[in-house]
Parts: sequence; C-alpha cells; structure tokens
Amino acid sequence: MKKLILVVSPPACGKTFISKKIAENAKHMVYLDKDTLIPLSKKIFEVAKEEYNRSSDFFEEWIRDPEYDVILDLAYDALRYEDYVLVNAPFTREIHSADYLAMLRKKLKSELDAQLVIIWVKTSPETCHQRMIERASDRDTWKLENWDEYISKIDFTIPDNLYNKELVDELFIFNNSSEQEYKVSMKEFLDELEG
Repeated sequence: MKKLILVVSPPACGKTFISKKIAENAKHMVYLDKDTLIPLSKKIFEVAKEEYNRSSDFFEEWIRDPEYDVILDLAYDALRYEDYVLVNAPFTREIHSADYLAMLRKKLKSELDAQLVIIWVKTSPETCHQRMIERASDRDTWKLENWDEYISKIDFTIPDNLYNKELVDELFIFNNSSEQEYKVSMKEFLDELEG
C-alpha cells in the first residue's frame, strides 16, 4: 500500500538527517522537505517589509499554513507516481489535532488509496539546543537569542492522539538522543517499512 510518511518533532530533533537517511535507504521513496519553501517565504517577508522571523505573528498569519498546504499538495501529487512519499516538516500544531489527522487519513484513503505513517523523532531538549547551535542557521537566530522563551512554548511530549489503538501501524517512535538510539531506530523502521 502507498504511504505518506510524516517525519515530525520539534525543531532540531534530527528530522532532516533522519528523513534523508530513510529516503536514501528505502526503495520507491520521494523525499520532500518543507524547508525547500524557505526562499519563497523570505521573499514574502521582504515584499511585506517585515523582519525575517519565522516565530513572528506575521509568519503565523501569512506564511505558515500555506507552506504546509503546498508541501502536502506536492506529496499528494507524488503519491500518484510512487509508493512512498516522505515529508520532513514539524507539523507542530497539526500533529496534536485528531481532526486534522482524521481529515488527512480520509483524503489519503479515498483519493490515493494510501496510508498515513507518522514518525515521531524523540530527542531531549538539551540535545536539540546543542544541534541548533551547531547547525548555525538564520532560521534559529531568534530561537537561540531567546532560548528560555522559545523552549517554554515547545512541547516535547508525544501527542496523546497519536496513540490510537485502531491505528497501531501508523506511529513509529524514532529515538534520537544518541548515535546508538539512532542506529537501532533506523534499522527497526526500515525493516518495518519494507517487511
């Protein structure tokens, strides 16, 4: 069965690295990264004469949701031609919404005969902070300069609604606070996907 795979977690938990490694090692996989849309989003900030800040009210009102809409539209199109499509994006709000996930499942099943798979990347906040410092990206400038405020708004717990007994095959918890955890989880996920 075709699968839409969402790799989700708070920022800097290792989504991109893990997503790319899964895509490299799985057969019949299309890889999509929401960060590919950042150059377009930067232009929107520029045209609107707004400071580039992906944590701002302007971003939340005008850019955030359309980025998710576009990356999912690309994923739906790709699923028409390939078995697996992996989307690397935080989905921070959407993943907590049972209604949103139900809508996504319904669309996948009825229009594409596809299944939703969610990989939750589980990483400690301390590890995320260190990785954010090391990646030195301008998208993290505000977060690092205002770390206490930023981290107080981030929920590292796995959303309760993902533990749906009827959808036991949908959730995969990918432990990623150490190299050993990463290796074990990667093998388990690839075995499950292709088994």
